[in-house]
Amino acid sequence: MIIGVVGEIKPDEYRVGMQPSGVLQLTQAGHTVLVERKAGLGSGFSDATYQQAGGKLVDGAASIFAKADLIVKVKEPQHSELEMIRPGQVLFTFFHFAASESMTRALMDKGCVAIAYEMVRNHGRRPLLAPMSVVAGRLAVQEAAHYMTRPHGGPGRLVGGVPGIAPARFTIIGGGVVGEQAARMAAGLGAQVTILDRNNQRLTQLTEMMSANVIAVRSDPESIREWVIQSDVVISSVLITGEKAPHLIDRSMLREMKPGSMIVDVAIDQGGSLETSRATTHSDPVYVEEGVIHYCVANMPGAVPETATRALTNATMDYIQKLADLGWKAACQQDRSLALGLSLADGKVVSNAVARGFGWSAVDRDTVINQP
Repeated sequence: MIIGVVGEIKPDEYRVGMQPSGVLQLTQAGHTVLVERKAGLGSGFSDATYQQAGGKLVDGAASIFAKADLIVKVKEPQHSELEMIRPGQVLFTFFHFAASESMTRALMDKGCVAIAYEMVRNHGRRPLLAPMSVVAGRLAVQEAAHYMTRPHGGPGRLVGGVPGIAPARFTIIGGGVVGEQAARMAAGLGAQVTILDRNNQRLTQLTEMMSANVIAVRSDPESIREWVIQSDVVISSVLITGEKAPHLIDRSMLREMKPGSMIVDVAIDQGGSLETSRATTHSDPVYVEEGVIHYCVANMPGAVPETATRALTNATMDYIQKLADLGWKAACQQDRSLALGLSLADGKVVSNAVARGFGWSAVDRDTVINQP
């Protein structure tokens, strides 16, 4: 199979879909890997390292889209890339369909096969989303600490406080991977941390695993308001697979928050969980609404591409190998977790979660996978 690795063109995105060790793994198995020149530079991988791994360097993404059977990326196709996609071509990347109906329709019109990293599930876990969730959760606290300083528009508050001065209050909405990692980071800096989640079993787990400066509280509209308005930092990490994030924080809550407080909306990839959220970039990451700093960068792990690319590609390579060796239908037949990532095929939506997000109907995934 011919596999294509293109440079990411989303603003301030420095990750790449495959590191050189993955190229070596595929070429040793007899596959051809086309790599766009300079695609890996942002993650610290030179063109020479891809060549040494057996990759073939190509000038421009258009040539790769024209030849590759499988395109491996990090972020959803941008407008100029949508024009290059061929019918039947397999795209394996983060899509976050719920954030863009226009992109979803364009991919359907192209008749490509879209397998979404964030939709791949294995016994309830999301093995391809998880490493980026770890990065995003930890980075959320790092960025919050940065923007709480006065030179960056914050109130000038130290996260951990000092003797005689109370530490900052962090509220984390969602006790999944992002929430857990954010809580660990914030607690490690000395903050007072509250995690809100709806799952009682998860609340018990979090209570048992966290340090004494972290409490876990049942999430409902009343408790969200109670904890949000007294917080210095809110990190929202809610996720409903394939669907838009619910709006949990409205403008009225912002008006009750302390001036200079901050919200990091990690759910912005799925449309955001604030009434006032809009996607930002690393070049221009924050804005202020109702006196509250909003950090809504839609590709947070792109800020630490060396770490993020290695973590992501360590998780994706086994799936990429199956797709290359078997083709997408046989690979999905053999691996149910990969099949759950299949979202679009032959111009149709095959994921119920994606279809539900737009009020559409999905065709049966297994029928599509098993048809000749």
